[in-house]
Amino acid sequence: MKKWSFSSEHLIPLSFLGAILIGAILLFLPISTAPGNTTDFLTALFTATTSVCVTGLVVVDTYSHWSVFGQVIILILAQIGGLGIITVASLFMLVTRKKFSMGQRIILTDALNLNERSGVLRILVRIMRGTIIVELLGAILYSISFVPLLGFQKGLWAAIFNSVSAFCNAGMDIVGPTSMGVFNSNSLVLFTTMALIVLGGLGYVVWFDLSSGILKGIKKRYSPKLIWKRLSEHTKLVLSLTFILIVLGAVSILAFEYNNPETLGNMPLSQKIMNSFFESITLRTAGFASFSQKSMTDLSCIMAFILMFIGGSPVGTAGGVKTVTFFLAGLNIVNYIKNDDKDLVFNRKVSYELMRKATVIVAVSSFTVVLFTLLLMSTDTSLGVTDALFEIVSASATVGLSRDVTTTLNLAGRIIVIIAMYLGRIGPISMAIFFAKRKTRNNSVQYIEGNFYVG
Repeated sequence: MKKWSFSSEHLIPLSFLGAILIGAILLFLPISTAPGNTTDFLTALFTATTSVCVTGLVVVDTYSHWSVFGQVIILILAQIGGLGIITVASLFMLVTRKKFSMGQRIILTDALNLNERSGVLRILVRIMRGTIIVELLGAILYSISFVPLLGFQKGLWAAIFNSVSAFCNAGMDIVGPTSMGVFNSNSLVLFTTMALIVLGGLGYVVWFDLSSGILKGIKKRYSPKLIWKRLSEHTKLVLSLTFILIVLGAVSILAFEYNNPETLGNMPLSQKIMNSFFESITLRTAGFASFSQKSMTDLSCIMAFILMFIGGSPVGTAGGVKTVTFFLAGLNIVNYIKNDDKDLVFNRKVSYELMRKATVIVAVSSFTVVLFTLLLMSTDTSLGVTDALFEIVSASATVGLSRDVTTTLNLAGRIIVIIAMYLGRIGPISMAIFFAKRKTRNNSVQYIEGNFYVG
C-alpha cells in the first residue's frame, strides 16, 4: 500500500483548505446561526475563509447573524489562521508531550518562515506564551469600555473576541454594525486596537529579539543607542519600515480627509490625528474601521491600496506581501538602475536569492490583484474600478476593509473573493509551488545565448 507523504509546500496550503472546509461545515449547522436567521453554505464558506485567512470581509454581520456558538467557531478559526494551522497543531503535540520527528520539525520551520531549524520548539513555546499574554492584556483593556456599554457577559465576550481578532489581524468584531465607528472618540479602545494590530504584525522574530535586547540592555545599563545597535538587522529593518509606513499613512490620511465631512471633517483636531493613525495601522491587514471607507477621497484610496498591498512583517499574523519583501524588491530595482551590486541593509549583505524571491513575490502578487480585479468587475458591470480594486486588494492582502461592496456581491463575486482571500493567506508563490513538480534537472546540454531586446 502506497504511503502518502507531503512536503511543507503541499501541507501548508492543504492545512488551510482543510480548516476552511471544516469551519464552513460547522458554521452551516443551525446551532451556529442566531434565532431568526438562516445561513446558506456559500455564506458559511465565505465566513470560514475570511476567519481562517484572517481577512475580515463579511457578507453578514458577525455580531447579529451568528449565535454565540457560531462566534466561538469564528474566533477559533481566526486564532488558528493567525498563528497558522501547522503552528497550532505543533502546539497541541507539545502540550500532549508527543515527540517531533525531523520531518515535522522541518515543516514547522517552513510554516514559521524561519531560516534555521535549531531551537524551533523553544520558539514555539515562546510564541504560545507571548500570544496568551498579549491577548489577555488586550481583553482586559477592552473590557473597561465594553462591559459598561454591553453588560458584563456580553462585554467580556466582546473584549475577548476583539482582542484575539485584533492581534490576529482578523478585523472582525461583535460590538455593532459600524465596527470601531462607535468608538472613534474612545482613545482607550483605539489605542488598544492599534497596539494589538502592530504587535501581531511585527512578527515573532522581532518580538523575541526586541524583548531580549531591551532586557539585556536594562540589565547591563546600555544606552538606547547601543540597544538599537545590538538588535538584529531584520528587527531594525522591520521597526524602521513599520514606523515609516505608519507615520506616512497617518499624515496622508489626515491631509486627504481633513475637510471631508463623511470621514474626519467634523472631528476635533486631536480626534482627527488619532483616527488617522488608526486608519494607517488598520489598513495594513487589520480590517477595523473607525469611519466609512466608502466616503474616502480618491487620494486616500490610492494610499490605502499601497498600505494594504504591503501589509505587515514576516513571521507574524499580518498579510500582504510583507514590509521586508516590498523593501527588498524595491532595493533590487533601485540597485539595478544604479548598476550597483552592493545589496546592503544596515551594513549586512542581502543574498541574491532573497532579492530575487522578494521581486518575484511582489510581481506575482501584483498580477494576482490585477487579474482578480478584472474578474470581479466582469461579474458586476456596475462596479467601479476603485471599489473593485479596493475589495480585491483588501481580500488578497487579508485586510478586511470594504467600500460597502462585500455584502452586495453576487454568487460569482463571492467565489472570486473567497479564492482571493485563500491565495492571499497562503501566498501566490506557495500556490505555484503546490502545483509544480520541484525536481532538479541535471541537464548537461548548453544552449547558445539568444539576442533579445527589452525596453
